Amino acid sequence: MPSLPCRDNRTFEFESATTALLVIDMQRDFLESAVEPDPDRARLASAMPRVAQALAAGRAAGLAIVHTREGYAADGADVNAVKRALGYVGRPGPNGPFLVRDSKGHDFMEGFAPEPGEEVIDKAGFSAFYGTDLEARLRGKGVTHLVLTGVTVQCCVHSTLRDAVERGFFCLTLEDATAAVEPGLREAVFKIIQAEGHLFGWIGTTTDFCGTLDV
Repeated sequence: MPSLPCRDNRTFEFESATTALLVIDMQRDFLESAVEPDPDRARLASAMPRVAQALAAGRAAGLAIVHTREGYAADGADVNAVKRALGYVGRPGPNGPFLVRDSKGHDFMEGFAPEPGEEVIDKAGFSAFYGTDLEARLRGKGVTHLVLTGVTVQCCVHSTLRDAVERGFFCLTLEDATAAVEPGLREAVFKIIQAEGHLFGWIGTTTDFCGTLDV
């Protein structure tokens, strides 16, 4: 059984046949600044090379691959009252209305498109489990362990992680294959993951993940 070294001298043991790699929200609206430099998007985009490396390794090792996208209906029917009050869904952007399904910005960045047979979860929320059949799809594949990558780590990645732990999945978050909009938020998330005896799983690196898979 592969054994991956993690923070605090812990190890994450997993089998490729029962492990899924989650590639969370690698979308143009989060990662691409088409008009002028955007420091938030630049910070998020800094994770792209490591996410791509983990994705290539996961594919080569035969892990189940799951891509997620946050997005909402053009008429706003699935935007809840809180998000409507915040006003970010549907605001004008360089790639069309922000996080509206079927807009250019809602789609995946170049290099992160799903390959045939890989799962795509479209979610009208932060967690990949919110209002989706992700758990059923994972259970149907016999998945018990998850490896999390993507953006944003303070929101969609961590929301998905919390939901996964509640559902009994063993979770590894690759710290260098995630990013946050503010520098301090990223490390704060990993402190929370480690808190109270590692309530939210294991923390590893892409290099160790790829090395453990030997790809």
